Amino acid sequence: MTTFSERLRQLRMEAGWSLAGIAQHVHYDRTSLHSFETGRRPAPLAVAERADEVLHANGELVRLWREEDNERRAAAAAHRTRAAALAMSRDLTALADLDISQLQEGIESTAFDYLVNPPAPMMNRAHALRGEAFERLRSGHFRPGDRADLYVAAGRLSGVLAYALLDLGDADEAHAHATAAGRCAEFAGDSELAAWVAGTKSLISRFQGDYGRALEYIQDGYQWVGSGRGTGEARLRCGEAQCLANLGDSRAANAALDEAEAARERIRRPDSLDGLFGFSRAKQCYYAGSSLIWLQGGHDAERAEREATTAIELWRTGPAEQRSLDDERLAHIYLATARVQLDDVEGAADAIRPILSLPEEEQISWIVKRAERLAGMLSAPRYAGNRTAAETVAAINALAS
Repeated sequence: MTTFSERLRQLRMEAGWSLAGIAQHVHYDRTSLHSFETGRRPAPLAVAERADEVLHANGELVRLWREEDNERRAAAAAHRTRAAALAMSRDLTALADLDISQLQEGIESTAFDYLVNPPAPMMNRAHALRGEAFERLRSGHFRPGDRADLYVAAGRLSGVLAYALLDLGDADEAHAHATAAGRCAEFAGDSELAAWVAGTKSLISRFQGDYGRALEYIQDGYQWVGSGRGTGEARLRCGEAQCLANLGDSRAANAALDEAEAARERIRRPDSLDGLFGFSRAKQCYYAGSSLIWLQGGHDAERAEREATTAIELWRTGPAEQRSLDDERLAHIYLATARVQLDDVEGAADAIRPILSLPEEEQISWIVKRAERLAGMLSAPRYAGNRTAAETVAAINALAS
């Protein structure tokens, strides 16, 4: 079958035209016309129409050009389809190899890194990781058996965001992230995460001073704990103690702390993830100390002093990956508070001294709030003229500013 290129050259030769000669009539350069005749480049329709007229082809050149153009378009469409199909097959192959182990590793490292880093960079990391989990859930790009694990991943990262925003002082945003974590726990059917979320919502409400609501979250969380399964119950019992102490019930608060001890003794299976999501022995002592300082002193203050001291020592001598720097710093404030309640101003000043040189980016909202309360206690009329009390108050005020 004669091609457009071949017929163009044949008609030009029969008419006795040179390439230069016909170029003047079709308004195209000689080099391009040579490429059209040899088939190296497809000619534009305008060239085919003018050449057809000049060479008196009676529409033959235009007909050949249109036939070949249709073939070129069909070939290009087929090429695009093949390329798209190949890309999709490669994507499907990659999807078949997808697992979420890297995402889970990122969550694990974040849970531990949160204990020793300021909240802002941890917030950024958790947001980025949660975006990956969310995109996989939204797009369906995961193995069938990974759905629950992806919801747990998204839930834990929402929990990290809740802690970060609370440490940055925004309880409302923290609660929104905790609510998202709870929904993820529900979709995943993960009772361990659900219990942790209940405890975190209670923590947020305690930060806001709403101890009645905080206690409701604790009571709701008990439905998710199982005998001997992780530290969830111990954490909730300690949260309950904090609520009761702030409500002025010394006996019930101490009983809740004793129940937390019993719950820890019953643990037979460790938490599935430690770090921010665990509840170490040091953390439990820290909770006990932070609970009892809200009561009237006496035996409660004595126990608070013991518990806070034990927490600090456990963190100082324990595994580095379980050391929670912010909590350890707060334990110093709780220890100082208990000592003021016991009328030991010198001991209180010694306890809080490590906190007074913290850089601004490490002064989380909890530290500022609790240190201000201590300053108020040391500013009481009974300590008027006490040089140590005055110097400690001045140092705390400088920290808060």
